[in-house]
Amino acid sequence: MTHDHPVSAPRVQPGRTRDQWRSVRADLNRRRSELTARAAEAFPAHRRVAGTPLLARPGWIPDRPVPLERVRLVWTGETPATPVDGHSPALDPIRPLRDDGTPYASYAEAVGELARPRLFENRACYRLLQVRGDDAATLTFGRGHYFDVIDICEAAAHEFAAASYGGGPVRTPFRALIGDPTELTVRPVMAGISTLVLRHDPTGHAEFILHWRDPAKVATAGGLHQVTPVGMFQPSHDAPWNEANDFGLWRAIVRELSEELLGTSEDYGSDTAPVDYDAWPFNRALGDARASGAASVHWLGLGVDPLTFVIDMLTVLVLDAEVFDELFQDLAATNDEGHLVGVEDGTGRSMGVPFRADHIERLTTVEPMQPAGAALLRLAWLHRDALLGRA
Repeated sequence: MTHDHPVSAPRVQPGRTRDQWRSVRADLNRRRSELTARAAEAFPAHRRVAGTPLLARPGWIPDRPVPLERVRLVWTGETPATPVDGHSPALDPIRPLRDDGTPYASYAEAVGELARPRLFENRACYRLLQVRGDDAATLTFGRGHYFDVIDICEAAAHEFAAASYGGGPVRTPFRALIGDPTELTVRPVMAGISTLVLRHDPTGHAEFILHWRDPAKVATAGGLHQVTPVGMFQPSHDAPWNEANDFGLWRAIVRELSEELLGTSEDYGSDTAPVDYDAWPFNRALGDARASGAASVHWLGLGVDPLTFVIDMLTVLVLDAEVFDELFQDLAATNDEGHLVGVEDGTGRSMGVPFRADHIERLTTVEPMQPAGAALLRLAWLHRDALLGRA
C-alpha cells in the first residue's frame, strides 16, 4: 500500500502544551491513511475484512448480502458502565495543559477549544451493546452520546499518532487498556452507518460516488475518501420523542441520503414534533422504489477501524438509474462534511466512479480511504452478482 503522505513528517512529541497537541492533531489528519495501515499491523490477517484494514469478529460479516429488512434491532434503553471511558488516566499524556497548568478534562474538550471542526455537537446516539450474527443479524442498542467517539476513538488515534514518531516501538497505554477493539463491553461504542450507493442502468453498468471528508468540517476521519452517505446511528434530535421514532437503520440512511447527496438541512423540526416519515416525499419515493424492486438495500455486516476503533455498520443501496436520476437530479457537489468525488461538473464527465475491479483496486490500495469504505467496496464487488440482480 502506498502512503498518501511522506514518512518524513515532523517529529512531534506527545507533549502537554496546546501547540504540541495541535501539531499532533494536524499530523493525525495529514497521515490517517499511513497510520491506519500501521495500526492494522497489530492485528492478525484473519481479523481483517476482505483484505482491508477493517477488523471484525467471527459472525460480524455474513457470507452473503442480507436484505436490510431482515436485520433485527433490539432496544434496551440501558447505559451500562464500562471499565474504560474517555476520562481514563491512561490518556493523561495526550491531554494538553491550560495556561494555569490544569489539563483539559477530556479529548472532546480539547478538540472543542483547540481544533474545533464545523460539525461538533454532543448529540444523543444509539449505543451498540451486542451483535448476534446468524443468517441475518440481531443488534442490541442502548443510550449513548457522540462525544464518546471523540473522547475514546479520536483520543486513541491521537495517542497512536503521537507515539509513532521516530520509527521505534509504539507505546500506547490507552489502546492497551481497551485491548480488543471489537469487544463491546469494554468501552461505550457508538456505531456509524456507511452506505455504498450504486446507480445501476439497464445495460448492467453500475457506478458509485465517493466522498472526501474535509478535516476542517469533521471531527473524525478527516482527509480520507469514503463512500457516501455516512453518519452516526442517532436520533434526528435529542428531544425524547425522536428516540423511538428514528430507531431504524433505513430511516437513518434516508436522512443521510438527503443531507449528504442533496445537501439538505439536518434540521427536521423534530425539536418540536417527531419526523413524519410517511408524509416526507423523499422517503415515500425511496419506499416506493424498494416496493417495486427498483431499489434494494442490503446489510454486509460491521467492522472496526484499527486506528480510531470506530465501528461502522456496512450497507449497500442499489438504485435503478431512472430512479437515481429522478431522486438525485440536484446532486450536491459539496456538503457540510466535505465534497463528492466524480460528480457531474457540466463538462460531460461521468457522474460517478465506474463500479469496476480496477477502480476498486486503486481506491482500496492506493488512495487514502477510510477502512469501512474500502471494506464495503471489496465486499460489494465480491457479491456484485447478488447485489445487481444477476444471481
